[in-house]
Amino acid sequence: MAEKEEQQLPNSDELAESLNEFFTSVSEMIKSDLLGSSNQLALLEKMNLRVAEEYKGLGNVASGMRVFVEQLKAKSGGFDEYINQIEKIENQVTEFEAVISMLDKHISMLESKVLSVCQNSAT
Repeated sequence: MAEKEEQQLPNSDELAESLNEFFTSVSEMIKSDLLGSSNQLALLEKMNLRVAEEYKGLGNVASGMRVFVEQLKAKSGGFDEYINQIEKIENQVTEFEAVISMLDKHISMLESKVLSVCQNSAT
């Protein structure tokens, strides 16, 4: 019976050693996985900070653009009076062109009548 106990002891040492190696390997694997996750989170945090800086700069640009557009609106408001005057002048020019066209037709008609009278008196 002593031989059976001696045979079980070496097997039990091998089993303990194998289990120890197994748990050490699993532990190392988990540590590596956690380290990889930690590195990914650190990278993500850096990327988020970079994007936040970029958007902050874009926010400043947008704010400046808004102020610029408001200034342009204020300046363009002063042109409304001039735009109305230009439209009135344009309407007057259109009416004037119509009157000139009618006068041109009337003058052409009178010219042809004068030529006709001159030709009839000469004969």
